[in-house]
Amino acid sequence: MSSTATPPASRRWIALALIALAQFTVIMDTSIIGVALPKMQEDLGFTQEGLSWVFNAYVVVFGGLLLLGGRLSDLLGARRMFGLGWLILAAGSLVAGLAQNPAAELAGRGVQGAGAALIAPSALTLLMMLFGDNPKDLTKAFAFYGAAAPAGGTAGVFLGGLITEYASWPWVFYINVPIAVLALAAAPALLPGGRAQRGSIDLLGALTATLGLAAAVFAIVRAAEAGWAAPATWGTLLAAAVLIAAFLALQAKRSNPLMPLAIFRAPNLGAANLAQLLLGAAWIPMWFFLNLYLQQVLGFSAFPSGAALLPMTALIMIGMVALAPRLMARFGSKAMIVTGLVLLAGGLFWLSFIRPDGTFAADVLPASLLAALGMALAFIPSLQLAISSARPEQGGLASGIVNTGYQIGSALGLAVITALAAANGAADIGDKPALTDGFSTAFTAAAAVALAAALLAALTLRGNKTAA
Repeated sequence: MSSTATPPASRRWIALALIALAQFTVIMDTSIIGVALPKMQEDLGFTQEGLSWVFNAYVVVFGGLLLLGGRLSDLLGARRMFGLGWLILAAGSLVAGLAQNPAAELAGRGVQGAGAALIAPSALTLLMMLFGDNPKDLTKAFAFYGAAAPAGGTAGVFLGGLITEYASWPWVFYINVPIAVLALAAAPALLPGGRAQRGSIDLLGALTATLGLAAAVFAIVRAAEAGWAAPATWGTLLAAAVLIAAFLALQAKRSNPLMPLAIFRAPNLGAANLAQLLLGAAWIPMWFFLNLYLQQVLGFSAFPSGAALLPMTALIMIGMVALAPRLMARFGSKAMIVTGLVLLAGGLFWLSFIRPDGTFAADVLPASLLAALGMALAFIPSLQLAISSARPEQGGLASGIVNTGYQIGSALGLAVITALAAANGAADIGDKPALTDGFSTAFTAAAAVALAAALLAALTLRGNKTAA
């Protein structure tokens, strides 16, 4: 389909499956490497500190370029950027899978992140183009789209364990190639083309935003080894602050900025994005350390560790698709966001009581299910509020902002909580009591983030109900 027309109603839901696949894949790529990291470290020669950058290289580039991806989607057409993003993601996946040293591996991960930064905002823009004229269908579409994110995160852990145990770690990257081919083949027939708009591209803004985020994450990750009082730590944090300040100054002065600051005058957009940022800062550290607890303390191997997270994934998908839209229609988005974040905080605090001699059934399953229910209830309404608060012609920008918030929250939340966990025993590999203390600290910190998010949402969000 080469025209700009929207596909017939009967095909919109098939198009939604393709859009959800995009969300599933870009989030899966944040988590699929988790179980494979020890083998990658052995084969490629990563240091213990450098190994965390296999995750961070993807997330930092992904989060740092999302605003640019959203702007390009608005200017050049969402479907065009959707296809280009898949091409770049596939290329980066091949580089990462074929890497023979840490530098090549991190380069491949960075290219993957750049591709994801084009896919994610264009996918959300396409969703709005397909369903934005019908509030009821839009809520359902957001539910399916939202469920794809946690499903991708948990499926990444599961697939990463399966692939690492029964194939080899490069296949955690190669798996993206056939998915990209499928997406590229299906997009012209299923997705609306959209129209290009006039405007300039703020490359300097994209550069300062990406470098500022990278410097902040690097400083926090290094602080666990160099120390928080070290001149290098504060120097890097200062550089990050200067770069982010420069980005904001550029956005305030330019006639065609990457992120027009006036967009945050839209009711609920800023508050909903803050909720998404803090949601990522609480949720991503949870699954990261939960997987480590299962493997390093309870003794699960790669495949069982991934499988242990499937009940949580199933509940999230059911909650997002079947439960959240109905509750949003009845109680409103604000009530659902606050309630979901409180439940997430409760589940995380429950997880902080893990034991060195614990069991999956007692220490993990019930608490993780409570956290999953909270995630399901908070994610959809905060995402939909953030996107729908913007004007239609700023759909790509709003999509980029909300994705940026979630990814920045994920990267910074994981960096900070990893440093706290390491300082409290999580770095003592082989010492189960010390590891448990460190992981417990991580869950407690994530619970505090989720609770703070609930309080801020209660104070800053305006009441808003969604059509049933």
